[in-house]
Amino acid sequence: MADKGTPAPLLATLLALTAVSGVVDAVCYLGLGRVFTANMTGNVVVFGFAVAGAHGFSVTATLTSLAFFLIGAFCAGRAAPWVAGDNGVRHRLLLVAMGTEACFVATAALIAALAATVATGWARYVVIGLLAFAMGVRNATVRRLAVPDMTTTVLTLTLTGLAADAGREQATTVYRRTAALAAMLTGAIVGAALYLHQRAALPLLIAAVVVTVAGVALRLSTSRDATIVR
Repeated sequence: MADKGTPAPLLATLLALTAVSGVVDAVCYLGLGRVFTANMTGNVVVFGFAVAGAHGFSVTATLTSLAFFLIGAFCAGRAAPWVAGDNGVRHRLLLVAMGTEACFVATAALIAALAATVATGWARYVVIGLLAFAMGVRNATVRRLAVPDMTTTVLTLTLTGLAADAGREQATTVYRRTAALAAMLTGAIVGAALYLHQRAALPLLIAAVVVTVAGVALRLSTSRDATIVR
C-alpha cells in the first residue's frame, strides 16, 4: 500500500533496507563491542558513554564508526549529481547505493568468516569501517529520496508520529509507520538470534543477500514500468 507519489516497489525496498539495519546493528552491538554502524543517534550516545569511561564501551570503535559513516555519506553526496540522470533519479541513485552496500556488507561477512574473532583486533575495526561506510552511503541516498517515515535507520520520529497523530493519520500513513517499526524489530531479532547461534558472518551475509535481492527486484520493477509507459 503506497502513499500518493511513492511507488509501492520503492516502499518495499526501503522496508527491506530497514530490516537490514536491524540485522547489521544487532551484529555490531552484540559482536563488535557495543557500537552501532547504522543508527548514528545511538552511536553518538554510545560514544558519550565511552568518553565517560563506562565499562565495555570503546572510544576508538565508536569514532571509527562515526568517521567511516561520515565518509560514506560525503562520497554519496558528491557522487549523487554524477549518478543521477534526467529520468528515474530516485531509482538510479538508490540502486547504486544498494549495490555499494551489498558489496561492502558481503566483504564484512567474508572477513568475519575468515578472522578468528571480530570482537577485538584488526578485524573488528575493518568490519566496523566497512559497515559504517555502507550505511553512510545508504543514509545519504535515502535522505535525498525524502520518503516520509522511511529513513531506514532511525525510528524516533516514526514512533512520535504514531503517537502524536493517533486517530488523525490516513490509513496508508499508519501502515507505512507500523511496517517500518516491524521491519526494524524483525531485523534486530533475526540478527541477534543468528549472531548468538552462528556468530557474525552468517547474519552479515544474509543482510548482503537481502540488499542484493531487493535491488534486483527494484530494478526489474522500474524496467517493467518503463516498458509500460513506452
